[in-house]
Amino acid sequence: MADDVQREAKALQKAAKRTIRGRNGSTVIGSPSTPPAKRIKTGKNFQLPNIPNHISSRGTLESSVSPKTPKSVDTEKIFPNRPAEPHGTNATLKTPGGSRLVPYSKEVVDSSPSKSVLLKPTTTTQHLLEQACAHLVSVDARMKPLIERHHCSVFSREGLAEEIDPFESLCSSIISQQVSGAAAKSIKNKFIGLFHNTSDESPKAPAVFPTPTQVFDCQIPFLRTAGLSERKAEYIKGLAEKFHRGDLSAKMLVKASDEEVLEKLVSVFPVAVRGLGRWSVEMFACFALKRMDVLSTGDLGVQRGMAAFIGKDVKKLKAKGGKWKYLSEKEMLEISAPFSPYRSVFMWYMWRVEDVDIDAFT
Repeated sequence: MADDVQREAKALQKAAKRTIRGRNGSTVIGSPSTPPAKRIKTGKNFQLPNIPNHISSRGTLESSVSPKTPKSVDTEKIFPNRPAEPHGTNATLKTPGGSRLVPYSKEVVDSSPSKSVLLKPTTTTQHLLEQACAHLVSVDARMKPLIERHHCSVFSREGLAEEIDPFESLCSSIISQQVSGAAAKSIKNKFIGLFHNTSDESPKAPAVFPTPTQVFDCQIPFLRTAGLSERKAEYIKGLAEKFHRGDLSAKMLVKASDEEVLEKLVSVFPVAVRGLGRWSVEMFACFALKRMDVLSTGDLGVQRGMAAFIGKDVKKLKAKGGKWKYLSEKEMLEISAPFSPYRSVFMWYMWRVEDVDIDAFT
C-alpha cells in the first residue's frame, strides 16, 4: 500500500510540473523553473492588466496557475498536511539508513535534548505558500501580477512533499560547479554508476545514490573515474566524511536554525565543508531544505531582478561592471527586509522578473 501511494505521489508530482504552459503553448517540464515569458517592466507603473484576482476563503491570495490535482487522487495520503515553519526545514529528509525524517514529527521532537531547541511551527504545508504570497502582496502590491502569472511550485504542497537526500543534494552542488548542466548530469550518472553493480540487480532497477560511508571508503583516484576533477573528488570525499562521522546529519539539518545551517557548512566552524561556498549552501537551504527566509545577495540574477523590480534600467547597469553593478548588498537587504520571513519566495519571483533559468539550482 505504501509503495502504491509513493508511486501515485511521484506520478502526481510529474503531472503537476507539466501543467504550466509556455508562451508558445508547449509544456514546460521541471521544478522550480517556470514558463519563459516576456520580461516584465516594473517600477512605479508596473501593471499587468486583465488578470483576475483569486482570493481564498481565508482572504489570502491564491495562484491562478497552480497545478490541478486529479479528482481521483487522495491528496491527503500523497501530500499529507503537516506542521511547517518559515525559519525551519520544511522538507522530509532521507537518511543513509533508508529512513525518513519528517519535520516536527514525534521522532524529531523526541530526539531533541531540549524541545525548546525546535522552533514552534506557525503554519502547515497546505497553507505555507498561500500565506507567503499573501504577505508579499501586503508588502508591495506589485508582487501580485508576478504571483498570479507564475506558480512557485518549489514551495507548493506538492513541492514540500518531495523527499530530499541532503548528502546527494550537496554532492550534486559540488559536481555542478563551473560545468554545464549537461556535463554535471553526465558526471553525476557516472558517479552513481561507480556504486551500482548491475550484475547483482535487475537491469531495470534504479541506480541509488551512494551513502556517505560508501563514498568515504573510496580512494580519490577511484572517485575521479566518474569525471571529477581531483579537487572536486576531495571535496566530495570530505563531505562524505562529515556525514560518516556524524558532524553533519539529516537530523541536524531538520532541527538547525537558518544561521546554524550556514555556520556549519560555510563558516570557520570546525565542521565546515570544503568546496561549499555561501551561494551553494543558500541554494541548498532554499531548494532542498525548503527554508522560506533565504536571500542570496551574491546571486547576480536575484540582484538584477530586484533592480528591474524597483524600476532601474538594468540594460544600462549591465555595462557598469563589478559584483554589485545592479544593486549594492545593503540595498538588497533593505529592500528585501519587509518580505521576511518569506524572502526565499521573494527571491524566486525576482528570478522570474528577469527570466533567470534556475533549473540547475535544484
